[in-house]
Amino acid sequence: MSDAYLVSALRTAGGRRGGRLSGWHPVDLAGALIDGLVGRSGADPDAVDDVILGCVGQVGEQAVNVARNAVLASSLPESVPGTSVDRQCGSSQQALHFAAQAVMSGSMDVVIAGGVESMTRVPMGAPLTLAKQADMGIYMSPAIRDRYPDTQLFSQFDGAEMVAEKYGIERAALDEFALASHQRAIRATQTGAFDDEILPITVLDPESGEESSHTVDEGIRFDATLESISSVKLLAENGRISAATASQICDGASGVMVVSEAGLKRLGVKPLARIHHMSVMGHDPVIMLEAPLPATERALDRAGMTIDDIDLFEVNEAFAPIPLAWLQSTRADPERLNVNGGAIALGHPLGASGTKLMTTLVHALQARGGRYGLQTMCEGGGMANVTIIERL
Repeated sequence: MSDAYLVSALRTAGGRRGGRLSGWHPVDLAGALIDGLVGRSGADPDAVDDVILGCVGQVGEQAVNVARNAVLASSLPESVPGTSVDRQCGSSQQALHFAAQAVMSGSMDVVIAGGVESMTRVPMGAPLTLAKQADMGIYMSPAIRDRYPDTQLFSQFDGAEMVAEKYGIERAALDEFALASHQRAIRATQTGAFDDEILPITVLDPESGEESSHTVDEGIRFDATLESISSVKLLAENGRISAATASQICDGASGVMVVSEAGLKRLGVKPLARIHHMSVMGHDPVIMLEAPLPATERALDRAGMTIDDIDLFEVNEAFAPIPLAWLQSTRADPERLNVNGGAIALGHPLGASGTKLMTTLVHALQARGGRYGLQTMCEGGGMANVTIIERL
């Protein structure tokens, strides 16, 4: 079986809810990202075999196969197909896995994998809430209720609190982790660490009417302090998590170009990284967000590696307890984790977060001269993807 290589990796700077990217239709935003990947790689648009995009809120502006619509909004020819993936928060990481599997099988040579989410224009949970309003029911079927009789709905918020309690992580540690996320993101922004991975997006200032380029993640709190974070109200009475220790609602798009060895020769480009391992694992949907812990252990075992073999880690900061529990479980070096900040500071554009993290991981490995990077993220329904890449 042939290898899968990454030759281009880009993301938009995150936009706050109602912020600088809110004027962009998500299809057009994804189309701009596709054009950026093609332009950065120097590939002929006709060379792209498929486009696979992750998206969680597949309704309204993100409905009717957002990936195909993004192709039609891009400079790619109509002959390029597209398909959309929903593995909840891991949607675009799964899109990357599907793209890699396609080129490794020999059925395709050049595939774009990515994701898009406008959480401003398609609010989180819209497919569920709109269906309930239309009296179309919910996903909790009788068979699921029989299997989980004590659960009304699977809740990521409840799951995050369960993880914090199970691993003995108190609010003070969560607040400190959130501050560190902002501090790392600030440092990365100010030192230009994100410059090569961010695709500039033209936005219109609603007050002045002037155009400008969106290149800085809008969620970073440059004035964050431990005192300000600690003062934020808890999400649940007697809980441990606040909005300040949870990922930020975010608009954004991200993607990577995945090619085979034949694709490398066809495009005449040098790869940034090679896919070394990829896997996905299901886990308890009630605690839900714990899945990255056993998934990482299994991935390393299958890859014949130890945690110390990995130079950098990207573990999605859906809620602060998740990476902290992951560190506790894996005993990984915390200095190698989310070195440029995470979703608490940079935002979590749901279906776009998988390849967003991968883009940051690829560029951070390049900048630091590391060899191996590992990415994982918790996903709705109690799942986790794990991807290990090797910098080339």
